[in-house]
Amino acid sequence: MEFSRELVQWDARTLALQVRNRHVSPVEVVQAVITRMQHVDPLVFAFCTPVPEWALQQAHALEQRIMRGEDVGPLAGVPIGVKDLIPTQGIRTMSGSMAYKDFVPDEDDVSVERIRKADAIILGKTSASEFGYSAEGKSPVSAATRNPWNLEMTPGGSSAGSAVAVATGMGPVALGSDGGGSIRIPAAFCGIFGFKASMGRVPLYPSGRDERYPGLSSWESVEHVGPLSRTVLDAALMMSILAGPDDRDRHSLPHDGLNWTGGLSDSLKGKRVALTLNWGYLAVDPGVAAMISNAARLFESELGCIVEEDQPGWEDPADAFAALIALETDLKAMRAMAEQYEDSMSSHLLEFLRHPWTAEDLTNAIVARKAINNKMWRFMRQYDLILTPTTAVAPFDLGIEGPEIIAGRRVPPTAWQGFTFPINMTGQPAASVPVGLTTSGLPVGMQIIGRRLEDLLVLQAARLFEQVLPWQNMWPPILEKTL
Repeated sequence: MEFSRELVQWDARTLALQVRNRHVSPVEVVQAVITRMQHVDPLVFAFCTPVPEWALQQAHALEQRIMRGEDVGPLAGVPIGVKDLIPTQGIRTMSGSMAYKDFVPDEDDVSVERIRKADAIILGKTSASEFGYSAEGKSPVSAATRNPWNLEMTPGGSSAGSAVAVATGMGPVALGSDGGGSIRIPAAFCGIFGFKASMGRVPLYPSGRDERYPGLSSWESVEHVGPLSRTVLDAALMMSILAGPDDRDRHSLPHDGLNWTGGLSDSLKGKRVALTLNWGYLAVDPGVAAMISNAARLFESELGCIVEEDQPGWEDPADAFAALIALETDLKAMRAMAEQYEDSMSSHLLEFLRHPWTAEDLTNAIVARKAINNKMWRFMRQYDLILTPTTAVAPFDLGIEGPEIIAGRRVPPTAWQGFTFPINMTGQPAASVPVGLTTSGLPVGMQIIGRRLEDLLVLQAARLFEQVLPWQNMWPPILEKTL
């Protein structure tokens, strides 16, 4: 059992290397992770559709190929959870909704095609909020996903299960999606690393971009698929596999020769970094703000950056972002779905679909996005990176959309998400890195934002910060009680 415990704590790069070199069997790796799932998942509910038998079959098939001396991929034998919003051929994909509770796709999302080709082993589908329309970890089709640092707290969302799986050793990496923060938010709440690349780096299809799948990852101009991981290097490895053009996604970027895993330890000395603790308008928990300020100082004292407090200067775009999501939603099809599944659909989603959106609401949202983009490019001609809190608060109680009072101010229940979604509006690369635990033992994350297309600089900054303030061995206490 001690060796199995070591296996579930190895990072993806180590696992793949050990498997390729025949130092460990992929079957042994997958069995160790399945054992961890059997102990831990009944407490945290990370997986809504686990496929352990299928995973073992794939591991046995990979083992036979290795024994025959065949070449295997860069993720050989690495166990991976895939978010329930991302289609997987032959594996149920419910999208957190009763409307899809029996849906088994006949094709993979591009990202799933690529990790399969890289010889990853899919462990199953990880839980998500219904169609991703919430940054919480609950849906009508499965038990609410729980934060492993405190089972009474939310893990964030909508990539809740993927974040919890990685945080608890049920696979070193997982696939999530991010339309407004849904990779970065649960990464912050679970004490792991999450990365959203520049818009178009990772192709997205099939999804709501296909009229056959209304609601399924449908936010075309803001949606991203990306990795959650325990280390920055594992995320970079995942990006080397996920990134690249695909003719099914009109937003996908061409190959530009990026070496995703090289140069991440190069110096940041002299880089100009803006620190904004509130975007100029958000209420932020004082404890969270203090932790981010302390982390930002390390960019100056340890990494040689020039850090200044500053902000781009836009007004709160929350209403514009909501309208932008309405614009990206197949309202006709989803409203018909809501009529059929009214009794079992999430209340916040029903409210969103029933809102009387006007053409002016939608065009105002487009104008607001243009204004934010213009303010951002001007701002980032002065700075190489921006640092912010990932969320305005630490993890909060399960079952609510968010706190209604932050730092003594009454706020909408989604206000705590305000740091992440503007970066979906601009399409820039952004990551969430852990900065430590609150006095009550809950993780806090810091967002690192780069200029559009400067994904490698974000990963480089995250990697160097990881070396200054390591988090890889920061495991939730629950694991000691379940082994």
